[in-house]
Amino acid sequence: MTGIGDGVELGAQAARSRALAVLRIRSRALAVALLPAAAAVILLAGGSTGHLVGGGWDAARWVVSVLALLVLSAAAAVALVVARSRPAVTPTVAVAEESAPDLYRMVRDLADRLDVPAPSAIALTPDCDSWLEDRNHPAHGPPPAEDHDDVAGPGRPAHRRSTAAPVLVIGSPFLWWMRVGELRAVLAPVVAGTGPSAHPDIAAARRFIRGLDAAVAATSAVGRGPSARAVGAGLGWVSRLLLRSCRVHAAEMERGVAVAAAERAQAVDYGLRIVAQEQVGLAYAGWDRLLTRVALPAWRMGRWPSRLDVGVVAALTELSRRDRLAEGFASRLGERPACDLLEEPGVMDESVSLLAARLFHGGPAETGPDWAPVGWDEYAEEVVDRTWRTDAARLHRVLDTLGVRRAAEDAAPGTDGPTLSRVLDHLATTPPDDPAPARASATETDTDTAPAPVPETETGPAPDTAPTPDDPAAPHAPALPTTPTPDDDDDLAGTTARGAALAAGLSAQLAREEARAQVPGATTPPPPSGTAGGPTAPDTALWDDRALPLLPLQPPRTGREILTAHITAMVCCAAMDTAGAAPGLDWLDGPSLLVNGVRTTDLGPHVRSLVETGDPGPLRAWLAELGVRPEKPVRLV
Repeated sequence: MTGIGDGVELGAQAARSRALAVLRIRSRALAVALLPAAAAVILLAGGSTGHLVGGGWDAARWVVSVLALLVLSAAAAVALVVARSRPAVTPTVAVAEESAPDLYRMVRDLADRLDVPAPSAIALTPDCDSWLEDRNHPAHGPPPAEDHDDVAGPGRPAHRRSTAAPVLVIGSPFLWWMRVGELRAVLAPVVAGTGPSAHPDIAAARRFIRGLDAAVAATSAVGRGPSARAVGAGLGWVSRLLLRSCRVHAAEMERGVAVAAAERAQAVDYGLRIVAQEQVGLAYAGWDRLLTRVALPAWRMGRWPSRLDVGVVAALTELSRRDRLAEGFASRLGERPACDLLEEPGVMDESVSLLAARLFHGGPAETGPDWAPVGWDEYAEEVVDRTWRTDAARLHRVLDTLGVRRAAEDAAPGTDGPTLSRVLDHLATTPPDDPAPARASATETDTDTAPAPVPETETGPAPDTAPTPDDPAAPHAPALPTTPTPDDDDDLAGTTARGAALAAGLSAQLAREEARAQVPGATTPPPPSGTAGGPTAPDTALWDDRALPLLPLQPPRTGREILTAHITAMVCCAAMDTAGAAPGLDWLDGPSLLVNGVRTTDLGPHVRSLVETGDPGPLRAWLAELGVRPEKPVRLV
């Protein structure tokens, strides 16, 4: 225990010394701002007493006094911006004490064992991490209505906010995957950080750093006019200069706080914390896989899974069945899960799931006809089936714009609908002469014929039919490129000419649809850099939702990936309509095709062979083996 106490004291002492260094930089900046004013006072006092007289001294008094006023005005402006700018706050879901009394009791008991102040509140975030977050800034609004001992209520004096402990932010996947003991062990070093955070010097240094960071963000958003930009540039330069001066000391201060907290937490569940750290890495892998493979397709279809945390448990349980390295993790499921510490875990899971959709995809804040929750039992029909049929319909619309015949000359009557054979025959047909000019001619015909059929008329029966969007959308349709960009040229270099042209048409069609979808959704603008220049959000909002998605999951898909996904969707539609296959959900791989109740895993290589080489032989053999009839029309949305 002596070694632990020495480690805690050394870490806290290092953090305090670095905090004092930050405060000294603040004092020096204040001294530099007051220096011209002090010189002006000396000159004015000397003139009034008759010691500093003469024309030269009078000119000096005027120059120094004007300089002092300018410097003081600039210093006051910087101080005002630093004090009034709203520090960044992580988007979270607040957990009231009434909705999780056992969780609050566990955290307070943990704080008592560590001999540190208890966190003022608890919040959940859709991430696999936990930390303390200071929300005492006045711009963050009043604290929750719950009357905690260490949080000032709405009717109490505002100065008491400075004494509130930070908020404990917990990653929601931890609550559902970890057991109660594991969660307590993981939170021990986090809660121990409230001890150093309560020191006045460390708290003051953190407030100064957060204010500078917020001031830099606020000044970079000023763009009303030339004068406003000039003032913002000056204030931002001073804030960035001070922030750079404090960078090293701030980093070392936080490192000292972390060392002190880790040393203090060694006395609590040290052995269990080693085991729990393995669960942290496993939960992160399962959460990332669930978001990218399962949730993202649903978000793109206007549906948001309402039980993401339950899904991560199912995903990790499935991983334990497939991977022998994870066999021991499933045995933990018999113990009490940490989500039992919540009174209504389902409601909390739904709130966190909606927040995850907003952060990672940019969805609306409320549900609606085009943004509705979906349960895991409805995922296959509501998401997988609709996604495949929507992609297949888009594929055939692009084929129509390319002038591809719907049926072969020797086709049987009644087979002129959307068939898989149409896609296979088109991609398998070798263009005449050399392939390079063929690619250019194919893409040029796409741009020439695109306005004639007007893809918008084919999608007219869809829900976005309205007379107003048609007029503004019409001029944008020809403006979107249907030829491959330089990046797409590199990605499609190994494909056939017709495959490259089809990928370019699909990319352009997707861009048009996304552009039309963003017109009515003014609450969720696209994420380019201009989003920061809008009006200031209300003070009651803890975070700025004008730049959603804040954390995009994946970069934009390449032309090859788009083409492969659409061909795969068409194959799955043909299998469902002609061979009795069914859509399914795989917790680790996302949408999957079920044939006789078994997930197919060998479709991808056959589709890639068709895309890359134009050889439909392997895919046709796979279709024949499953009894899929590519010449039969399929049902589209």
